[in-house]
Amino acid sequence: MPTSATPHEPSTPVPGSTTRSAAAARERTAVLEDLIARNPGEYRVLTGDRPTGALHLGHLLGTVGNRVRLQNLGVEVFLIVADYQVITDRDDAGDLPATVREVLLDYLAAGLDPERSTVFTHSAVPALNQLLLPFLSLVTVAELERNPTVKAEAEAALLRQKRGISGLLLTYPVHQAADILFCHGNLVPVGVDQLPHLEMTRTIARRFNQRYAAARPYFPEPDALIAPSTTVLGSDGRRMSKSRGNALELRATEDETVAYFRRARTDADRVITYEPERRPEIANLLQVGAYFTGTSPEVLADEVGSAGAGRLKTVVTEAVVEGLRPLRARRRELASAGPRHLAEVLAQGNARANAIADRTLDDVRTLMNMRY
Repeated sequence: MPTSATPHEPSTPVPGSTTRSAAAARERTAVLEDLIARNPGEYRVLTGDRPTGALHLGHLLGTVGNRVRLQNLGVEVFLIVADYQVITDRDDAGDLPATVREVLLDYLAAGLDPERSTVFTHSAVPALNQLLLPFLSLVTVAELERNPTVKAEAEAALLRQKRGISGLLLTYPVHQAADILFCHGNLVPVGVDQLPHLEMTRTIARRFNQRYAAARPYFPEPDALIAPSTTVLGSDGRRMSKSRGNALELRATEDETVAYFRRARTDADRVITYEPERRPEIANLLQVGAYFTGTSPEVLADEVGSAGAGRLKTVVTEAVVEGLRPLRARRRELASAGPRHLAEVLAQGNARANAIADRTLDDVRTLMNMRY
């Protein structure tokens, strides 16, 4: 497993402009996919999840499936279970050890291989979190407050808890920069709505290089790999989310899966067509069905045609049940092996992440002339 670059030996940066629109990011993603296919070893990906509950269908289609794909292509994947981020907007983190185990079961069952991908927890890598301090000196409070995701999360926290945001939430984009840059990640799979966060990481990398490593840049400016899947809607027609109670967990039973799609929202039009703007609920079912049948939403819509929403639900339900059967079988097998195996997987990933983070922090201290 390669470690982080030494001073004046940066990881391979991905070329590109400093600021990109969503359209430009999508165009760049098409280029990156070709580059990845030809030379996957040039790329190191950092991605992850907050452990607030077991993963659901939206995670699989939106992120987890893509991570497995990148791993299998030969890209080095770092997967962070961001336990510190759970307390950014809530007082009670719940039973974190149990939740982390559930997330880890979902990762492994979906195909993430701990021998090829590094899975680790935020709180277990002290050197990573120490990078937050010098990185905070490279941004202004105004830049943090302008971040659209921070603004949205702050509004949501105020509605839930009737209080202002925590300092941890305000500095979340900088913490995310530390997550990415500690391992010299140069590629980050994101949705379009997360581009401002990644732009903050690119800004921090650039400013650090300008201030402390102008002769030979140390940190790469990571590129965005736009997620190939659209947002998955829940049974109520809103974005699938554990907190909304509208999600189908990957660990759900087949009976629960059938019941879930039976209550999924549709519309009154008899003929099934793929029109995401006009018919979002129907389009969502078509996208889910297409994912598991290996076809396109348009083709699936033509196949169902005038048979209506009832037939569409049946087709999608059968596809999801069959598609998730191997994953669920692997998950049960892993769960039956007991917590020791999961603990070993996480200990191995934490050890890898710590070795890299220690080296990076040591390099940063050297570049900042803070070695005594």
